Amino acid sequence: MSKPEQHPDPHPDKPKDHPYTIKIDRTVYKVDAEQMTGLQLRQLSNPPIGADRDLFEVIPGGSDVKILDEQVIQMRDGLRFFTAPAQINPGAYKE
Repeated sequence: MSKPEQHPDPHPDKPKDHPYTIKIDRTVYKVDAEQMTGLQLRQLSNPPIGADRDLFEVIPGGSDVKILDEQVIQMRDGLRFFTAPAQINPGAYKE
């Protein structure tokens, strides 16, 4: 079994208490934590993002990734997230 790929910190001289700037649904948040779970990210919003919405990380040039509540995300400046309805109901069938 191979180990997950490790990426070097692009800013090794940045102090550990430096807040990271991230966005969730176009709202800017400053976070001090090095890592946050999906649930912690959901709690940043006021009111918190409910279970009726899914949280996704925007992956530039790739497919966006759904973030689960227990998933740990390494914080870095510029991370972007968005929410979408957890269930999409197109409505009743009409004849």
